[in-house]
Amino acid sequence: MTTLSPENSLSARQSASFILGLHPFVRTEAWKFLTGYFSWQSSQDERLTVDSTRRKNYKALCEMYEKIQPLLENLHRNFIETRNNITHDIQKLYDKDPLGNVLIDKKRLEKILLLSYVCNTQAEYQQGFHEMVMLFQLMVEHDHETFWLFQFFLQKTEHSCVLNIGVGKNLDMLSTLITFLDPVFAEHLKGKGAGAVQSLFPWFCLCFQPAFKSFDDVWRLWEVLLSGKPCRNFQVLVAYSMLQMVREQVLQESMGGDDILLACNNLIDLDADELISAACVVYAELIQKDVPQILKDFFL
Repeated sequence: MTTLSPENSLSARQSASFILGLHPFVRTEAWKFLTGYFSWQSSQDERLTVDSTRRKNYKALCEMYEKIQPLLENLHRNFIETRNNITHDIQKLYDKDPLGNVLIDKKRLEKILLLSYVCNTQAEYQQGFHEMVMLFQLMVEHDHETFWLFQFFLQKTEHSCVLNIGVGKNLDMLSTLITFLDPVFAEHLKGKGAGAVQSLFPWFCLCFQPAFKSFDDVWRLWEVLLSGKPCRNFQVLVAYSMLQMVREQVLQESMGGDDILLACNNLIDLDADELISAACVVYAELIQKDVPQILKDFFL
């Protein structure tokens, strides 16, 4: 790759992560490039400087939070409610492996989530963020890395998992995609299955985390989303592929909305590579057609 121009080198590295996936031994460092924590063209010395700056900035944010916390408690009712929600969600996390070893530090996780809520006004805390940030904490060693990786992940994926920003758009585009590629299924979903698609918002809010059998599968899909390959908003093609898994059953049994949702919720222990491949097939089918402008703008 050193023989390539910077632009082609960047494209090659991103494409490689999409096609082959990341080996677990390099995942921690590679994610810092995929998210934008580090520049692809940076030297080792530059990366040391950037990491030091991010560490200092995180420390400064923590100190700011400690100073304004009493003010937030007294003047912002939403702050106390959100803090209680975060505490409640974290307590429900199972923090040990099968051998009883502690996997995560819940106090540190709570601090990162509260800081993210206070500092990131675009992405208010929502149920599920605790599970996402937990995966970042499992990946890296330091709190400042966990915090910034989460922020950069949200930015790089265009806040597609945030309820008040990207989730509604994802659901609308999913309905449009079904109508375009599978009119028969779309007709059923608009009739007897009305409301089913809009009820699939947890898929996007959790970035499909509950559907997979391992953390490695979750990271594998997230790496594809970060790579931007083969297209923008790949998460909607993933959701379409998952719906196709229950399509035959839904039509044969003429399921209503609640039963469709139940069937979709039963899609668990999926293999990330198989699901990614299925979504790529949908993309290949899509680009062979005369795609409506609304889908072109969203995917292409």
